[in-house]
Amino acid sequence: MRQDIDQDEWIELLENDENAVILDVRTDGEIEEGYIANMKQIDFLEGQNFLEEVAKLDKSKNYYIYCRSGNRSGQACDIMEQLGFDTTYNLEGGFMNWTGDIVED
Repeated sequence: MRQDIDQDEWIELLENDENAVILDVRTDGEIEEGYIANMKQIDFLEGQNFLEEVAKLDKSKNYYIYCRSGNRSGQACDIMEQLGFDTTYNLEGGFMNWTGDIVED
């Protein structure tokens, strides 16, 4: 089930979740601006490829999903739920409102 959570909830849940996967659904260009450590990227805008890549993921994991603003990641959560994923968390406000640690290449 999709849950929209704020940054504080995201950090708190992740700290205690050994079954967590962080999923970044932004484009390569957006990721160049920085990203949350230990994420896996699947670009939501790639449509069919996004669906194919998501279908390969372990449905028993808990997915923490973010994009730039929270819109695409919310849609990704909904799609994943339809595909049988039990637990998806959408980061409200997305990366542009993130004030936590980031990785910059």
